[in-house]
Amino acid sequence: MKKKDSIYSAELIVDDVADGLPDAATPTLSHYDETGQACMVDVSTKAETRREATAAAFVELSDAVLAALPQNPKGNPLEVARFAGIQAAKQASNLIPMCHPLALSFVDVQVRVVQGGVAIEATAATVAGTGVEMEAMTAASIAALTVYDMTKALDKGIRIREVALLRKSGGKSGEYRREIV
Repeated sequence: MKKKDSIYSAELIVDDVADGLPDAATPTLSHYDETGQACMVDVSTKAETRREATAAAFVELSDAVLAALPQNPKGNPLEVARFAGIQAAKQASNLIPMCHPLALSFVDVQVRVVQGGVAIEATAATVAGTGVEMEAMTAASIAALTVYDMTKALDKGIRIREVALLRKSGGKSGEYRREIV
């Protein structure tokens, strides 16, 4: 095993000849220490910059469920899903073990009916030493689950699909935009 400069290193670097894992030149997962134990990444030396991320999810609904949305006895499913997504973004670190708790400066969740279902887009922003991808992804996922919860009485075959990071900005890795094919 190669020695690291710091016990708080985020990389797991193991000699590829010894056990088949990548060498130091190959990108590695960040949430492991040099012994292979899962750990929270130390971001204390990272620069605080404005960071923003947007994620999406799609809830596939039948035409009958889409037509029934306005008459839902539980309330407006789209508005409840929007609130659930905002609340979820603020709880990401409580749900995902190695996720850093962040002081979010902005969360927005848009939920709209489109052909074949409901499209969800969630954006989170902060000024911190780590990104907000997990907060945006959590918001989109929980908003989608809430649409399911609010409409499941009409159809158990509802599908949640295409949960994905669309874009992110800030930090050392800079800009990312998902290529749409």
